[in-house]
Amino acid sequence: MEQKNDIYYIEKVKNGQTNQFSYIVEKYQDIVFSIALKVLRNREDAEEMAQESFIKAYKSLHTFKGTAKFSTWLYRITYNNCISEIRKKKQYFVSTDDIEIKDDSEEFDLDGIPAENRAKYIQAALDKLNGEEYTLVLLYYFENQSINEICKATKLSASNAKVKLHRARKKLYTILNEMLKEELYTIL
Repeated sequence: MEQKNDIYYIEKVKNGQTNQFSYIVEKYQDIVFSIALKVLRNREDAEEMAQESFIKAYKSLHTFKGTAKFSTWLYRITYNNCISEIRKKKQYFVSTDDIEIKDDSEEFDLDGIPAENRAKYIQAALDKLNGEEYTLVLLYYFENQSINEICKATKLSASNAKVKLHRARKKLYTILNEMLKEELYTIL
């Protein structure tokens, strides 16, 4: 149903009702900015890159074929713009080898923590991830993107995306455990 809403507005824009693009901007502005901020690690650059991503998406809307979700297509534009910006600034973006591992993610025991504090802990842990890790976790868990959709957005191979997502989960697990231990230590 969400996909139909996107397609509806995309068709309106393609047919000359350019003001309908505001629906798309409003719907995706937070996630696009969040991806840009985490990859670029600079608020001003992220704001600029988010704006450029929407401009590029608008100008390229005629090339959107609908074979993937619109959100995947937009995330890919955003991610690629950010990576290009990093390369322009001659910052180094690390890639890992294509290896496949089994996913046996750990469970976090946040049951004893009040709901309002859970969000604080999770956000604090997410903030400690690097840009790529954050993007993968955000797309997979918060945007419910499949591995294939994430691969399209990030241009990672499926095995590389799985490895990096697994590593990001392990890192989150470690960060959360450390945070909970510190909390427990301060209480005692």
